[in-house]
Amino acid sequence: MLRRLIIACGILWVAGLAVFLFLTQPKTIAEAALSGMSGDVERGKYMFYASGCASCHAAPGAKGDEKLKLAGGHKFKTPFGTFYAPNISPDPKHGIGGWTDLQFVNAVMRGVSPDGSHYYPSFPFMSYQRMKVSDVVDLKAFMNTVPKVTGDAPDHDLPLPFRLRRGLGLWKFLFMDYQPFKADPNASEQLNRGAYLVNGPAHCGECHTPRNFIGGPNSGLLLAGGPAPEGDGVIPNLTPHADGLKSWSDADIAYSLESGFMPDYDSFGGSMVAVQENTAKLTKEDREAIAGYLKTIPAHASTWKKKKTK
Repeated sequence: MLRRLIIACGILWVAGLAVFLFLTQPKTIAEAALSGMSGDVERGKYMFYASGCASCHAAPGAKGDEKLKLAGGHKFKTPFGTFYAPNISPDPKHGIGGWTDLQFVNAVMRGVSPDGSHYYPSFPFMSYQRMKVSDVVDLKAFMNTVPKVTGDAPDHDLPLPFRLRRGLGLWKFLFMDYQPFKADPNASEQLNRGAYLVNGPAHCGECHTPRNFIGGPNSGLLLAGGPAPEGDGVIPNLTPHADGLKSWSDADIAYSLESGFMPDYDSFGGSMVAVQENTAKLTKEDREAIAGYLKTIPAHASTWKKKKTK
């Protein structure tokens, strides 16, 4: 009887391991998806600012051209531990200079490193999965031209079990759908452009959409804001609710993205300063597209406000 029990436990263990390995297997984009793409530096530069790469990967406090030195080191303190943005300069040893376009695309759009391990969702691949492959290839072409920086950012400081990257495959299984951006056939070209920018490269939802206790985004409260994941304060509500942007016109939003000034004559603060410095480099048409889209999404009350007043 004992022998049978041991055999049964062994079979269950092997079956459970097989299921775990299957569910956590990294999913990647095939090389055929990049066929005929060589990357355009100028378009890639535009995507660099649209995607906000320097906001996290430039050295903390960098200004002007120094923001093109993508040494990493920006610290993100979260309930799961402390994450550090890595060096993504074109240095072949310390950065991504030795990566192929395909490796870069899979890192950005699938959260999978060149060695096949999962990246943590502190890297916004959940949003970047919506990007066009061609935009990501263009981005890599531009990033090949920025200064090479030696030196590595600090390693993430995480407790067990979060140091075990394979388990991130289960997180992706729960929250990642691997779908590209899909245009709304009933919306205008401008609104679809805004939707693409907000939900793809600009990755607004990474901060402005509330998350559950395991860090998964609450897609039913898209851009409704919430507690700041790095400590005190809150992330603003970007929906057209009274708690958010209801009183803002499209022009108000577009102007704020250009200038950093809000309708009440206050200015952006905190991490939004770096975001606005990027959106200021977008075209007037793209800022207007973002503004128009934000005024069309479902309105939601700020859930953090409700909890705070209980």
